[in-house]
Amino acid sequence: MKSTTLTSLKNLKVAGEKFPVVTAYDAAFARLIEQAAIEVVLVGDSLGNVLLGYDSTVPVTMDDMIHHTRAVRRGNNKSLIIADMPFMAYASELQAMDNATRLMQAGAQMVKLEGGAWLEETVLMLTERGIPVCGHLGLTPQSYIKLGGYRVQGRDEQEAEQIVADAHMLEEAGADLLVLECVPSSLAATISRELDIPVIGIGAGPDTDAQVLVLYDLLGISPRLPRFSKNFLTESGNVLSALEAYASAVRTGAFPEPDHGFR
Repeated sequence: MKSTTLTSLKNLKVAGEKFPVVTAYDAAFARLIEQAAIEVVLVGDSLGNVLLGYDSTVPVTMDDMIHHTRAVRRGNNKSLIIADMPFMAYASELQAMDNATRLMQAGAQMVKLEGGAWLEETVLMLTERGIPVCGHLGLTPQSYIKLGGYRVQGRDEQEAEQIVADAHMLEEAGADLLVLECVPSSLAATISRELDIPVIGIGAGPDTDAQVLVLYDLLGISPRLPRFSKNFLTESGNVLSALEAYASAVRTGAFPEPDHGFR
């Protein structure tokens, strides 16, 4: 596996080739992900749910994210590593710069932020200073209380128009990747078609440029699998084979199936 770069990911989009993304939180799994030739690893604040026993991502701290980013980097030198900026770690531009710097120095090659229009100046500031940014729209778990729970976003016309506008804004501000979570498949298809940057879907249907799953969902060891996920371990027999099966299913378009998305 060659080292993944932002240029190589954009080339995949231009060529119409889909790529897999998976979360990881430690060196052991990160090493297997590299062996499975998966292009992108997300050190997600989902570690709060799957590792630390919290009921949301809100309690996750910068120290948590730095600790796990360092571990993932020690296990994987070929995948592009994205690290989540945790809850309230980017409430101001100065705070965002300080915390993004810490994550990059811990081994991240890109930081991910949840939110739309209010992040325009922050994204512009970070990218102008050489810190790559991945945006995150739709269901933003750090805001689940404000959103009224973990529910699909963008089903009504006004919400959908705002998500489209925010996606264009993030690209224009300098974001190099975008995650769309739990939005109607048709909306995700529109955004993926209109943006030049790769769009990564989770519960966003089959027409995004890439797919991401939480590692523990992919292996079927989460207490409850989300509707948009699939257990790849049952038919694979071991973790490496499950990761390879997931990567292949994404690249061929076999995953996600229609039932994994939302209308």
